[in-house]
Amino acid sequence: MSARKMESAGSFDQNVTVQARQARLALSPDSVIIHRNGIEFRSPTPFSPWTEMTMTLQSPRDNAAVHCSGVVISCTGSKHAGYNVSMVFTGLSKQAQSRLNIMASSALS
Repeated sequence: MSARKMESAGSFDQNVTVQARQARLALSPDSVIIHRNGIEFRSPTPFSPWTEMTMTLQSPRDNAAVHCSGVVISCTGSKHAGYNVSMVFTGLSKQAQSRLNIMASSALS
């Protein structure tokens, strides 16, 4: 994942929904960081590397939803402290990438 951060934590107005076969999470805005090629989030549930996931990100600017898919590349932590999950986006459409760029620019202004 790129170190360039597109969204700062807490910049979403609504929860981020992340879904895999074994779980569906509604994540609080302060537990999500969007990067150029992926996402990091805190989860009460562990995920195995290479788990495919889908997610919906809600834009704070125009309330538009961005649907993305990705693959978990790292999951560290414990059941007591929670898990830090990192995943990369896969097959991001030009429209979804454009919406993510708009979200990034609205977070900076």
